[in-house]
Amino acid sequence: MTAAAGPDATAVRVALWRAMHVQVDPPPHVLDDIVGLELVAPSDDWRSRPDMDPEWTKGFRAAIVARARFIEDLVVEQAADGVAQYVLLGAGLDTFAQRRTDLAGRIRVFEIDRPGSQAWKRQRLIDLGYGVAPWLRFVPVDFEATDDWYARLAQAGFDTAQPAVIASTGVSMYLTKEANRQVLDRVARFTTSSTLVMTFMVRPELLGEADRAGLQAAASGAQASGTPFISFYTPDEILAVAFDVGFPTMLHVPGSSMEERYFANRTDGLKPSSGEDLLIAST
Repeated sequence: MTAAAGPDATAVRVALWRAMHVQVDPPPHVLDDIVGLELVAPSDDWRSRPDMDPEWTKGFRAAIVARARFIEDLVVEQAADGVAQYVLLGAGLDTFAQRRTDLAGRIRVFEIDRPGSQAWKRQRLIDLGYGVAPWLRFVPVDFEATDDWYARLAQAGFDTAQPAVIASTGVSMYLTKEANRQVLDRVARFTTSSTLVMTFMVRPELLGEADRAGLQAAASGAQASGTPFISFYTPDEILAVAFDVGFPTMLHVPGSSMEERYFANRTDGLKPSSGEDLLIAST
């Protein structure tokens, strides 16, 4: 599974953590997603990988499923209000379109990612019998060739005159601050009533000792995988960028708030680690 022909290591790890939540953690599950596991089709001993240790990854996988659930809840809420477009920046192995078929006909999903990764994913969906639904549009973008992702999005059938939900999860930390600003600036010019949800890594010095150590371990793993963490923010810093590029409304959602929202009354001690927060900004 090379970088050119398939998903990167980070996308695979996220897909496997989502599956681990279903396989290891008792119900109720925050997100029921084993489709990513089917796509990856790892070897039978995949749960023996060091980065799949059930105890060490507990907080990470809780955070991963919480952010996915939060965004899905937002998309469903927006769809009920008539927003019919959902854009995923750096979609990776997201499986919303395969799992939420209840929204077919009400919303179009646009997945933006590298051409090689998307070609691999398309073929895997076909091989597994999911196929590519008419309401799912793949938008291959060669970021290294400085492709204009917004232009590619329009070419794929995105209606620039209609609002959308735009999600960027687990991406901003791998981009420079200037690149993140460019993303925010582009989305700030989407039509009125569009909503961006972007995750961002919090500066380590703002975290407690345990979560700071976990973040440092994750950063070391990312560095070893060739995808180092580049950008960290304070909440005020990311809000300031959103304000500077022209968003009229914006909100910081602490990752810690997901514990009360999705993990209340659990008896297994499962709760998300802190270190990744969310920015919600609307046009």
